[in-house]
Amino acid sequence: MSTTNNPNEYRLAHTMMRVRDLEASFNFYCNILGMKVLRKTDYPDGRFTNAFIGYGLETEFPCLELTHNWDQKENYDKGNGWGHICIETLDVYKACDDLSAQGIKITRKPGPMKHGTRVIAFCEDPDGYKVELNEKLKT
Repeated sequence: MSTTNNPNEYRLAHTMMRVRDLEASFNFYCNILGMKVLRKTDYPDGRFTNAFIGYGLETEFPCLELTHNWDQKENYDKGNGWGHICIETLDVYKACDDLSAQGIKITRKPGPMKHGTRVIAFCEDPDGYKVELNEKLKT
């Protein structure tokens, strides 16, 4: 590992989340939020599937790794260290209206963030993971 702090040597590649129902997660992240399945691999000997999803090529953009353990019956413990993933959108209010119409639970209604002005909201994916909707900054 390099001992320099050159940001060009690093990039965020992916975040891994364990999910109970891969198809429900595909529906939420891909059909509703517009990500694409980049690759999906079954590991029969390990009894799990890894799927990588995102908004662009995995080699260029951060993505989500969804791990589905085939024998998992109980919900996963989210722990107290996990926060959320964040997805930018042009209009958080419209996004929440659209998500609510599709039965997605909005856990924090759209509005300015505390002590700030950026418009945010939160919803939950099928496994109860928090997803922040963040209004894209206008440049």
